[in-house]
Amino acid sequence: MLDVRGFAWSRSALEAMDAATVRAAMPREAISPYGAANRIAAALGTPNKPGQPPAVSSYAVERLIALGLLVDLSAHRRYSALNPDQVDQVAALELAELLDREAPLGPEQAAARLGVRRVDFEWMRRLGWIAPVSFGRVQFGASKAGAVEVPRFAAGHVDDLPGAHPEVDWAQLRTVGKGRRSPLAELQAQPA
Repeated sequence: MLDVRGFAWSRSALEAMDAATVRAAMPREAISPYGAANRIAAALGTPNKPGQPPAVSSYAVERLIALGLLVDLSAHRRYSALNPDQVDQVAALELAELLDREAPLGPEQAAARLGVRRVDFEWMRRLGWIAPVSFGRVQFGASKAGAVEVPRFAAGHVDDLPGAHPEVDWAQLRTVGKGRRSPLAELQAQPA
């Protein structure tokens, strides 16, 4: 019986739980997304190495949670807890292609991947063709303004845009010069 209100179990729900059943379902201590990323990377044969960019990041684990492949056991919005046995089961799957499709791209990276200007990519957003899968806080240098929220797009969603919109002359869109009006500006916004 789930009785979750405001990210907390009610007293009656807690008292109704059978501790032995909970322990049997979770025989080991929960691990963080960082620990899960390390386990998955090792299972893929590309272990995360200290001091180098990770082969599998905590962000990738967050995407596996969002896709329903992993269950977050924590009720806390910012700190996930994962069952290590479930992580091992997911790590045994063929994840390389999925993780490649879920790789995060900022707006500049997404535009570059498509070979279009950033303004054209922004038109794709306005038209409802693509939406961020999450947002990340980024600190730019020693800025006194603090961190800013940057949208993150799944690489696979970006890669799917040309096939999803054959009405666009992608070759022509890729050659539009700086300062020129985007051909996408003439299209009507469609619901995503």
